[in-house]
Amino acid sequence: MQTAPLSLDIFPYEDQIPEAYQITEPLVQTEYLVNGEIRHWDGPLNEVFSPIYVKDAEGQLQPKLIGKTPLLTGQEAVVALQAALAAYKSGTGLWPTLSVRERIEHTEAFIGRMRAVRQEVVNLLMWEIGKNKRDSEKEFDRTVKYIEDTIETLKDLDRRSSQFESREGILAQIRRVPLGVALVMGPYNYPLNETFTTLIPALIMGNTVVFKPARFGVLLIRPLLEAFRDSFPPGVINIIYGSGRATVGAMMETGELNVFAFIGTNKGANDLKKMHPKPHKLRSVLGLDAKNPAIVLPDADLDIAVKECLLGSLSFNGQRCTALKIIFVHEVVREAFLERFQAALAKLKPGMPWEEGVELTPLPEPNKCDYLHELILDAQAQGATVLNPQGGQIVGSYFHPAVVYPVNEKMRLYREEQFGPIVPVVSFRDLQEPIDYVVESNFGQQASIFGQDSEAISHLIDAMVNQVNRINLNAQCQRGPDHYPFNGRKDSAEGTLSVYDALRTFSIRTMVATRATPENQQLVRDILHERNSAFLRTDYIF
Repeated sequence: MQTAPLSLDIFPYEDQIPEAYQITEPLVQTEYLVNGEIRHWDGPLNEVFSPIYVKDAEGQLQPKLIGKTPLLTGQEAVVALQAALAAYKSGTGLWPTLSVRERIEHTEAFIGRMRAVRQEVVNLLMWEIGKNKRDSEKEFDRTVKYIEDTIETLKDLDRRSSQFESREGILAQIRRVPLGVALVMGPYNYPLNETFTTLIPALIMGNTVVFKPARFGVLLIRPLLEAFRDSFPPGVINIIYGSGRATVGAMMETGELNVFAFIGTNKGANDLKKMHPKPHKLRSVLGLDAKNPAIVLPDADLDIAVKECLLGSLSFNGQRCTALKIIFVHEVVREAFLERFQAALAKLKPGMPWEEGVELTPLPEPNKCDYLHELILDAQAQGATVLNPQGGQIVGSYFHPAVVYPVNEKMRLYREEQFGPIVPVVSFRDLQEPIDYVVESNFGQQASIFGQDSEAISHLIDAMVNQVNRINLNAQCQRGPDHYPFNGRKDSAEGTLSVYDALRTFSIRTMVATRATPENQQLVRDILHERNSAFLRTDYIF
């Protein structure tokens, strides 16, 4: 390992941590939620260490234990699954048969309870995954807005579904109904927002859920346990903890899961799906790996290109599936781009998440710094150089961003998703070079193009539109706005998420139909007038 200079000596002594953000004692959690009960676990606990190291009296860095969470087994996981199955009751349970209006009311009650623990969740986001204060607050607030937008979109969807259709003498009403029991697993980099973009649509459409929090970002769910318990009927939402292999594997093997919502690696998703005895019955909603390229053309506005590529590659230390993970720069502007990029990078402030203006923070994954160091060594062995001062330097769990150039197809950085603060740069002369890269890649989420030449950009768009699912012009890759579809091709995703698409993903269209005879029309009128059916109705939700 390289020895870091004093300027990267960012970790504090305990008494240097502001009182508002201190965790003085580990948060020992024994609770988990099953069938509307907060249960207590007497078995082994998983220790949760923060990526934020603390200096001891001698100035040596020490990992900080911030909490413990239950290490449940497959037995407890199956009990949670049984609670969800009982609550769904083959589609006849309370939750799936509630009206849309009633499910919305439960979800609105949850929003109110969620807002009450905002500061606690934000503080745990900083401590557990090293996300800076501004982005942690943004993640919380964006999650609340996502839930509100989901509610409004469902109202609109329900209003349109309240109409009857008549085709070829057949009268029908078509509505979306739940799929069954869903297993929801979120990612550590957005343990609240990305998780809730699947969890909330699954719930509000009438599915019952078993939710297993991310590997990192586990403690921050604890403040929400009571909110979930009090806002939804028993068994509708069940929250478990523990090893994914032990808990998720046990549930998969029962064959009782109907939906699998997972954000992680394609290998992890494949391994888990194989455990289901009838995978054709399992609807999968997967957000997986990505290696999104940026392509900087000769006529690109370098001020915009540098700004967007810097944000795109290093926001939250590059730990985003939508991050720019390799940059192709035309040889005509290569030197100017690299010079400006390094100058902009040098202005980013490393430090603790709660410090004002901090952009670069410690990494939560154990051994991540070692992995990133290996990638750099591999690239250097094949002719690449770390261009920026201190690039690749390591202090504890902090890895200083490294601009690596020139990168070529022989290097691991060319293909592997680094998911961290390394910026591989490739020089190109012909447009076909970045096109071939995208075509041959195992991943197909997004790409960014920077330039003004409409002919060149049109050529790139048409060559890549069937390879990736979003092409950003003079802008970084990104998920939002949440009303736009978020998906991918190849090994990058399965299913489409947006506020609207997620409601469709966690439901299926079902209809009641009859021949449009006077007798049948009267029968339908009677059902509507008596309000005997939760499905067949013409209520209008404002």
